[in-house]
Order: sequence, then structure tokens, then C-alpha cells
Amino acid sequence: MKRPQFRGTVTALPPDKSISHRAALIGAISTGETRIENFSAGEDNQSTLSALLQLGVSIRQDLSSTRTVTIRSNGLFDLKPSQTPIQCNNSGSTMRMLAGILAAQPFHSTLVGDASLMKRPMKRIALPLSQMGAQVTLSEADTAPIEIRGKKPLSPIAYQTPVASAQVKSCVIFAALHADGTSEISEAIQTRNHTETMLGLINPDSPEKPDKITVRGLNPIEAKSFFVPADASASCFLVALALLSKSPELVLKNVCLNPTRTGFLTILADAGARVQTDHVRTISGETIGDLICTNLSLEQPLRVSDKALIANAIDELPMLAVLSAFATGEFELYHAEELRTKESDRITALVLNLEAMGFVCETFPDGFVVKGRKTISNKKIHIQTFNDHRIAMSFGIASYFCNMELALDNPDCAAVSFPNFFSLIEGLKQS
Repeated sequence: MKRPQFRGTVTALPPDKSISHRAALIGAISTGETRIENFSAGEDNQSTLSALLQLGVSIRQDLSSTRTVTIRSNGLFDLKPSQTPIQCNNSGSTMRMLAGILAAQPFHSTLVGDASLMKRPMKRIALPLSQMGAQVTLSEADTAPIEIRGKKPLSPIAYQTPVASAQVKSCVIFAALHADGTSEISEAIQTRNHTETMLGLINPDSPEKPDKITVRGLNPIEAKSFFVPADASASCFLVALALLSKSPELVLKNVCLNPTRTGFLTILADAGARVQTDHVRTISGETIGDLICTNLSLEQPLRVSDKALIANAIDELPMLAVLSAFATGEFELYHAEELRTKESDRITALVLNLEAMGFVCETFPDGFVVKGRKTISNKKIHIQTFNDHRIAMSFGIASYFCNMELALDNPDCAAVSFPNFFSLIEGLKQS
């Protein structure tokens, strides 16, 4: 099978999902007008805006090319009670981070989501919020619906996150902003630091203690403007496309290069695929630059076991696993049990689909390995996405590089984070 070629300059990567969530939530508790340029059109980020609208936040969207969102608020306690459960759909970021704000509001709230989100673990946020004085009730399985009776103000907390989760850390930070005193939040393994960067809680150029964040509560947050760069996680799919096709050059413009988001580039570089960066600068406190993918190749399979790198690249691991399997026939992943608590059990989803395509896999509680591939007679393989956008996109990339037809059961779920995923890739394909 001749490898297809993909080349060009991509300026239409989706805006960063993580930064878009946080910009909207910060705007909802700031004093004045927050202007967010290049806000994500992904379904998860729209869930955050819809949830804030349910809570009485003033939001205006400009759907032109700048995709500007303007939020007006009177500060920390300006939210209003919703008359119905707050619908977070598929967005764990919306549910977990918004819970930190609602824990301090003097009213009762209920957070719900779709079938996938209602299965995800929520005790990890309920415990610290309860310690700060809110009344938080979960299902018997410690999942949503999340019932919150807020306390104004909350009590400060000294808290170390029990899992490497930026959502949990951010939830506690948002709650601590509403506490009557100073809180300290720490993590054993550093996760993405957008929340603390955007709130000015660290200096991204010289962080003294990146594992410890000090939050002084009840200080008004002055509204400001944010620019959202291209999504680092989305860029991983295009980098994989360049690697598998051995395309001469693919340039990805204005990508978020925050060091807590580029672990996937480190993993690739360790295996011999060094992606170049260009035009690196800082906008709205975030490092932004262009990725230049020129004649990339893996010199060896990807072998991932470093816990810090896994926390940094948790969202990119599905694509990296599929990439390594197709490029080398091998892959190794350990210490990644958090993948089982995402939109799907991503370890199970990856192994099930890779095995359907003939790859020989061995599964562990915290990871799996790919140990080669056997010949199969099937010419059409049905890929189970489990309605998980990252599983759908990973095997969507793979579909261009196998001698069989891959039929995804729900390709549309890619719109959760990357609405134009398939059309963008087709536009890069060379005839």
C-alpha cells in the first residue's frame, strides 16, 4: 500500500480546549468585562458556556473568524442559582472545575452529564470541597450527579492532590479563590498549569515552586483579555499524520507550547522523531509557536513509563500508542491507570481495536504493550470509538495507513474537541 502524502501549513487547528474552559470560568468570577479571542468551538467548551449561562452569567459570542467570547461579571459571587440541573454533557473539565466555584455560592446546585460523564470518578473533588465547608453529595458509585450546597465563604485548605489531575487541582484553586484565608495546593507530579498561569499565581518564566500554589482568597479578580492558541493535544494528531506518511513538510501554526503540555514531543524525540519549533513567543502568559514536521521518522518504538511525562501527555497517549503500533509494530505503556477514567476506558478501547486489526497486545491494570502484528483476512474492521473523541481521531489517522477499511462507529464524536478534524485532514492530502 502506497503511503498517502500530507503537506501544507495548518492555521485552522482548534483553539486550545483547556485554556478556553479556564478563560470562561475565570471570566465568570472576575470583576468587569473579560474578552476571550479565538475561543474553542468544540462541544466541550460550548458546554462550559452553556453551564455558565444557566447560572446567569452574561456571555456574548462573536461567531466570526476571531471567535471572540465576551463575559461580564461583578466578581466572585455573581452567579445565580439554576432552576434545573446544570448540564455538562461530555465535559469532565466543565463539571470538575465549575464545582469548585459552585462550592462557594450561597445556593444549591446539581451537576449532571451524558452517560459517559456520569460514570467518571468525582470523589476526588468532593473530598477537598467538603473539607472547605461545602456540602457535596455523590451517587453511591462516587459519580455524578453532584449535589452541592455552597458555603460563603469557604474555609482555606492545605491540600495535595491524590492523583495527577489538572482538573482536580483547578477545582481546588477555584474554590480557594472564594475562601476566607490563604490556601496551599500542591501536587506530587506537576500537571498542566494553565489555571495558575492565567490567574497570575505563578510566574511562568521562573516558577520557584511549580508543585505548590498559594491562593489568597476573597481578593477581587480584575477582568482581562485572553488569547487562546491552537490546541497542543490536537496538534499531536497532525504530527502523527506527518510521521506515518513521511510527508516532506507539515507546518502547524500558533500551537500552545506550554512546557506542561509538550510531553508528547519529548516522548517522540526520545524515539528519534524531533519536531522543530519556530516563531516561539509569549501571549497571555502562554508559550506559543509553530511546529514544523519535516521528514520525521521513529527510530525505535515508543516506550512510556515516566509518571511525570504520562501526566504531561495523558491526552496524547492514545494517538502515540496507535502511531507507535503502526510505525514500528511495538509500543509499551506503564503507570497510566488514569487512562481508565477518561471519556472511556482508553486502555481497553485501544487494545480492543488494535487487536481487531491484528496487533498482538498484552494488557495490565496501568497500561499495555503491543508486541507485533499477525496477518488477518478481514478487509473491513469495525472500530469501536466508545463515543470517545480521542479514540475516534487516533484510529481516524490510522485509517490512512492500513491495507483494510476502518469503519468508525461514531466519527462525529471528534467534534467534542476538533469539529473539523476529518475535513481538515482531507484538505491536506496530496492527490
